[in-house]
Amino acid sequence: MRRKPRVTLRSGMLPDLKLVIRLQEVDNRLADLQREITALPKHIAEIEKKLISHERKLEADRAALAANQKERKKCEGDIQTQDQKISKLKEQMLDAKTNEQYRAFQNEIEFCQKEIRKAEDRILELMTESEPLDRAVKAAEASLKTEKTQVDAEKQEARERTAVDQRAADALQKERAEIVKETTPAGYQRYERARKARRGVGVAEAVDGRCTACHMVIRLQFYQEVKRGDQILVCESCQRILYHNPPVAVEDDLAGGAGESPAHQRSPA
Repeated sequence: MRRKPRVTLRSGMLPDLKLVIRLQEVDNRLADLQREITALPKHIAEIEKKLISHERKLEADRAALAANQKERKKCEGDIQTQDQKISKLKEQMLDAKTNEQYRAFQNEIEFCQKEIRKAEDRILELMTESEPLDRAVKAAEASLKTEKTQVDAEKQEARERTAVDQRAADALQKERAEIVKETTPAGYQRYERARKARRGVGVAEAVDGRCTACHMVIRLQFYQEVKRGDQILVCESCQRILYHNPPVAVEDDLAGGAGESPAHQRSPA
């Protein structure tokens, strides 16, 4: 997850205003972490569901192949049984006393031979059906083995990622508590009121006479007051706390000392 750059605030800004801006940064990061922590189990559930679906398909193919082989064995057994019947009937034919008895034996032998041909035809059909089933089962077994390895790796990565995110969230919660202690009750209450009313975003930067959150134009006189940064003011349209943080010129930044970014970074409002 890409981390948003921290806002470099100008000097002279009201301490409470600086603190609520930092609070917003912390809350944004906490929200990002919570989304990731929540999303990881869902992702794991999805890939496990897909894996289970593939396992069930493999089980169905295995069952179909087993049924195919079972029926082939039955057909082979039927052929053997009919062959034995034919052998007995041929022996009995030798003892036939009349033409009627002889023809009767012939009819029974022909019936047995028809049953054998039917069984042989069915075996050929089953062999034709079993070839793609056998290939599908072998391919699915190999694919499933690879997929299980990938799923196990993703689950382990998700557990590790969740642990990292949770440690980061715990550290941010501690930082947040410290910031809240430093903020005046009135300043914190105004921030919380705006944040809860505006889906987690209670602070917005004012740029070029507009609120960057709701994009409404700010009255000129009010904008000048916001630019001074000596009090907490809220957008007249969306009620978010406004701040103005002009870009730092390169020469001013160099004169101000090392360690500061040569260009002002604005955080997304």
